[in-house]
Amino acid sequence: MADTTYPSDAYPFDIGACPSPAYVVDDALLRRNLELLKEVQVRSGAKILLALKGFAMWDTFPLVSQYLVGTTSSGQDEARLGAETFGGEVHVYSPAFTEPEMDVVLRYADHISFNSPGQWRHFRDKVASAPRTVSCGLRVNPEHSTGEVAIYDPCARGSRLGTRAVHVNAEVLDGLDGLHFHTLCQQNSDALEATLAAFEKKFGEYLPGMRWVNFGGGHHITRPDYDVERLVRLLCDFKARYPHLEVYLEPGEAIALNTGYLVCSVLDIVDNDGPIAILDTSATAHMPDVLEMPYRPEIIGAGMPSEKSHAYRLGGMTCLAGDVIGDYSFDRPLEIGDRLVFTDMAHYTMVKTTTFNGIRLPSICRVDETSREVRTVKTFGYVDYMQRLS
Repeated sequence: MADTTYPSDAYPFDIGACPSPAYVVDDALLRRNLELLKEVQVRSGAKILLALKGFAMWDTFPLVSQYLVGTTSSGQDEARLGAETFGGEVHVYSPAFTEPEMDVVLRYADHISFNSPGQWRHFRDKVASAPRTVSCGLRVNPEHSTGEVAIYDPCARGSRLGTRAVHVNAEVLDGLDGLHFHTLCQQNSDALEATLAAFEKKFGEYLPGMRWVNFGGGHHITRPDYDVERLVRLLCDFKARYPHLEVYLEPGEAIALNTGYLVCSVLDIVDNDGPIAILDTSATAHMPDVLEMPYRPEIIGAGMPSEKSHAYRLGGMTCLAGDVIGDYSFDRPLEIGDRLVFTDMAHYTMVKTTTFNGIRLPSICRVDETSREVRTVKTFGYVDYMQRLS
């Protein structure tokens, strides 16, 4: 049985040093992203938060917290995780909070963004009586779509996310310190520029009375073709117009973009109008964005279906018929036991995994930025599956 499908020196780390399957985050690549994000903060005066919904590998937080000011979460458990393992500022937003959840959130949050005036009215007194001071804001909907994938468009017609301008006035904003918009998904700074113009047109009259504005996430700042200069200019110009406002950005992907891998192995090869390799991982359970977005992840050493000599369809090990990752080609035939390495598998992977079919979650590993040694941070077994159920 083979160990790899590609020369070992083509891999950025020893792929045999981790379990299979495993997510592997490279500290050197992570620090590279963080250095750029720090530069943006220094040059623009804006503050960048880590969105835990995208990347919550808390073993890396001692490193990440050296560069970012805090975390933003989607509810009580993420808020607690951010407070206890990251530190700094804790921001929270949810489309709706329950009473028990708000009791927990108020123990940890520094900022809370409410989705609607109704939620703000409902919890206003509870926030005021909390043992710690919490700054509250309202998420608004600029009603300006820039994305191409409908499932990720918060400004789509009929969206439940954010309050439209027609429902906002001075009375609604009484007692609130900030406005929050989130409209982008894996986009460049030109999309932010267009959104910011729509936001100011609809809500600019209220900004003099605010203390902060949150530009949300979806900013692909660390992508190679991202226009960082435009971003810095937009942020600086905005702060020049509203010097009293604190500005926040809260990307999840930009922190971990192109920093991680998913190492997996070939379990079997079957044929149905062509060879199909069954892997010890799964699109639906371990990389659901492959099906939701959808997209075709890259594999080190592999090509497009007809690019190289040996083509395969790669499928997962669940019973879902559509658990198919995609079609790839290789320089040589795949063999049972071969390891494959998917790239860009740090964000929206570990945070979205499931144990569907009882499939075990991939292990989590890190590559030391200096020694290049692989360390297994966490493995998962039966108890992790069993404790999700009752």
